[in-house]
Amino acid sequence: MHTTHHARGRMSQRGVSQDMVEYVLTNGTMEQDKIIMGKKEAIRKLGILQEEQRLLKKILDKGGVVVVADNNTVITTYNCQGRTH
Repeated sequence: MHTTHHARGRMSQRGVSQDMVEYVLTNGTMEQDKIIMGKKEAIRKLGILQEEQRLLKKILDKGGVVVVADNNTVITTYNCQGRTH
């Protein structure tokens, strides 16, 4: 998305990075002509990310996990061995 000279100046004055702007554009809530990520929404999103991090660490501890599925049915699962995918 194009950023105007005015917006770049305000971002600099207010300590808002381009990464922050892109994150809000992607994950914020649309309200009329604004996209907002408030404090409560950021806290909720951080909790989701922390849970995902916890889960990924468990998967790493197992060396990865394989799930075999067919027609929306889980058939079996096992620890991934010998692969670095």
